[in-house]
Parts: sequence; structure tokens; C-alpha cells
Amino acid sequence: MKFVRFHYNNKISYGLLENETIRIIEGDPFSGPRPTDKEIPLKSVRLLAPCEPSKIVAVGVNYTDHAAEFKKELPKEPLLFLKPSTAVIAPLEPIRLPPRSRRVDYEAELAVVIRKRTSKIAPEQASEFILGYTCINDVTARDLQKEDGQWTRAKGFDTFAPLGPWIVTDLAPGNLKIESYLNGERRQSAATAQLIFKVPALVSFISQVMTLLPGDVISTGTPAGVGSMKTGDRIEVVIDGIGRLANPVQ
Repeated sequence: MKFVRFHYNNKISYGLLENETIRIIEGDPFSGPRPTDKEIPLKSVRLLAPCEPSKIVAVGVNYTDHAAEFKKELPKEPLLFLKPSTAVIAPLEPIRLPPRSRRVDYEAELAVVIRKRTSKIAPEQASEFILGYTCINDVTARDLQKEDGQWTRAKGFDTFAPLGPWIVTDLAPGNLKIESYLNGERRQSAATAQLIFKVPALVSFISQVMTLLPGDVISTGTPAGVGSMKTGDRIEVVIDGIGRLANPVQ
């Protein structure tokens, strides 16, 4: 299934995407969605971020090639940081470059969407707590990241977490092709099989540290090929089985 969240007729709703048609559901994907008989064309709605996370738990240095790219040692455990909920934007919503930064990078990543309250679970339990998967761009003010020595400011600006276009539930995350395109030119290309810490291990590890809530997002790390964006650019994250997340840059 593909869950979408959208704006239509001055109302925000959830639905199930079937080809180019949305079937409206009652409730939300996290609390027993109930499909209705109301259908609307996808092209007639404005897609929103497919969930509203209380937090985004992101993972740094989780691809070997990305570690080599930045000359970092491979972590012995997942390297976690947080992005605020206020950084989330929808597909096609602009990424706004902060005046304070001189270099803002794209980072294409697979996002895991949590289905229900999750605390202290084992890796083999993880699938019970995952609703599905979507695309995320872990936008980063690279110069501020280096300047600060920690990542909160560099990762936390408004608009620095494009998310979408929808949540795909029936997807195995173990070997998905993940790419980014800047102005139509491919910049990143890898597969989630190259993740140092796999999805079940990440969900379990994070759940030992903090409780995950319905709609929370785990951003699983980016492969090599990250680079800077400038005003007027268009950045796209493409993941097999999910789709394409596109955002202009302002």
C-alpha cells in the first residue's frame, strides 16, 4: 500500500494511492485506517509530507563509501543525531538556503516510518513497529557542521528535511537502489544493501535510547556523492519501490 497525506478543498486528509487515484481513508495510517468509497485524482491534490513526526532520528556515516568520502572511521555503533519536526517539508516545497551558510548539501536517504510506540525492542521485532518507507533529503549546512563540531544547527534549519512523496508499506528495505539527481544529473547511486547498520538493527538500537512514536522517522544515512546546492537548483531523491522526491532550492 501507498499512504499519502494531502491538501484538497481546504482540508488535510490521508488516503491510499492506487495508480493515479487516491482513495480517501478515515483516520490515519497509524490507528486503523478505514478506506471510504470517495476517490479523487492524484493530480487534483497538493501532496504534503506523508507523516508528521515528533522527531527525525538520523544516522550519520552509515555507508562505507560515504565514510571514505569524508575520511571518517567506520562507527562501532550507529551514530545518531536529531532533526526537528519543524525541518519537514513536502514534495515540491522549496528548500530555503540560510544566509548564514555558504555551503548547503543534499543527502539522499531511505526513511523508515514508525507505526506504533516503540521502546526497547529486539532487531527481530522491528518489522512489527514499522509502517513503511519513504524518501528523505537530509539537507545539511556543511560549513556550519564543520564549524560547530556537532550537527544540530547544520541539520536543523527550517526546510532541511524534505520528506515523501508517500509511505510504501509492502517493501523489503534490504537492497533498494537509492539515487539523487541535481538538475537532472545523477550525483548519488548506491543500494541499501551497503548500509553498515541495517534497518532492523537501527530501529532496535534507537529504541534502547529513546521511545519512538507513531509517525516518527528514522533517516538511515546517505551514500557517497553528496554535494552543494544553490538558488535555482532542483534536487531529487529517487528510491526503487518508492518513487521520486523533488524540491526546488531557494
